[in-house]
Amino acid sequence: METGAGSLTPDAYYTVLHRKYSESASSKNKLRYRTEASASAFLQVKMADTVETSLSQRARIEALNMADRKADIAWLSEGPKIEAKLKSFQDNIGRITSVGGGSSEKERWQEYYNLFQTAIRSLQESYLPNSERKREYLRIYSDLCSQNETLLSYIVMLNSRQSTSESLASTLVLPDRRGEIAKEAGSRWKSMVTSNQITE
Repeated sequence: METGAGSLTPDAYYTVLHRKYSESASSKNKLRYRTEASASAFLQVKMADTVETSLSQRARIEALNMADRKADIAWLSEGPKIEAKLKSFQDNIGRITSVGGGSSEKERWQEYYNLFQTAIRSLQESYLPNSERKREYLRIYSDLCSQNETLLSYIVMLNSRQSTSESLASTLVLPDRRGEIAKEAGSRWKSMVTSNQITE
């Protein structure tokens, strides 16, 4: 029936109810449509193969990208100097109160330190290639050096202010030697007067 052969029996059934079908069954054959669809699908196989090839190449490239982004190689090269600078920055923050700074100033600089820590942690957890990570680590290092220099200038200013205040607070106490100086001057005068009388 699907191929239009009218294989169902009895023949009278087709004659009575499906006369038009039995007359045009060979021209409306589904097999011809299937053959045409199969031929057009065969042409699509080549295109599907090229799509598969390009997708597999892309998958290989993406696998390399994922491997590059998972291992943080940039931290291995840049991490030690950033950690050393962070330690120096933390030590300088600890010096603020010893040179006369207040706790609010120390908290402000401690927030800068926490900001750098957060930036490093988020960069380590990010999905970036190592070249971009290295660039960002170098930016963090540059900002960290700049803030550390600013903090050192601030500590030097606090220290000089404290030493100046201490110098101004301490008064110079000179001993009162006026009587002693007057006696020495009187004895010198007497010795000069007597020496002048002897020469005359």
